Amino acid sequence: MNAPDHTALGEKLTHLISLLADAGSAVLAFSGGVDSSFLLKAMKMAGIRFLAVTGCSETVPEKDIEQAVAFAQQQGAELRLIRTGEMQNALFVANPPDRCFHCKQDLFRRLREIAEREDYRFIFDGSNADDLNDYRPGRKAAMQYDVRSPLAEIGFSKQDIRLLSKDLGLSAWDRPASPCLSSRFPYGQRITPDLLRRVEKAETFLRSLGVSTVRVRVHDDLARIEVPEQDLHFFLGGDVRHRVASALHALGFNFISLDLEGFRSGSMNRSLTHQARQNMESL
Repeated sequence: MNAPDHTALGEKLTHLISLLADAGSAVLAFSGGVDSSFLLKAMKMAGIRFLAVTGCSETVPEKDIEQAVAFAQQQGAELRLIRTGEMQNALFVANPPDRCFHCKQDLFRRLREIAEREDYRFIFDGSNADDLNDYRPGRKAAMQYDVRSPLAEIGFSKQDIRLLSKDLGLSAWDRPASPCLSSRFPYGQRITPDLLRRVEKAETFLRSLGVSTVRVRVHDDLARIEVPEQDLHFFLGGDVRHRVASALHALGFNFISLDLEGFRSGSMNRSLTHQARQNMESL
């Protein structure tokens, strides 16, 4: 990996602050993750009027809400927590491949209502340039409600954001990605509040063992644990293995497996890639 060009990164940050200052005011979709935290800091540096809004529901881990609140307080930013309604949407609960569209559509609609009612000029989210190359149906909802992504507009990569966040002393700079809990289920498996709670409790337990990046993917009554490759050996020791099995059995999972391929962000999209390949071969 090439050494970071801090001069170029500084120029990008200057460009971002200028773009935000020109915007004047905005509502920020704030998850508390590294991207939206960096954008919140930049908005503070730009001195514009803004409101950070965090959506809360059963699909969002409680720790993420706590981190969002703590970061906003650290930065002296106004934060509003709102209750989103994706779990009342049958199209979301059915868990189709465009599930994220239905979730983001609900969130961005609510942010648009806030922006229009309270006279904010724009809605921003923390999408970065890397996100544009991934399967993200939520981008369609962003376009529907005219949500801008300043980090993507200027070309910030995830690595850029982490490096600058570290330079700025932001607590979120090395925070692992934390997508919504519904991403733990294969498309077509119905999402229920009970399953979401079980996944959250399972991942909370596994992190308590000292593993910071972990996913518990659910396939009916099987829990498939994904951790980075360097952490695989940790789970194979007798004591840890038995503790994990016992804890996850207690949460209602009949079978527990450790994925030997290790953690892969968006691994549930593999079935979509496979299906697309099959469709192409059948033409």
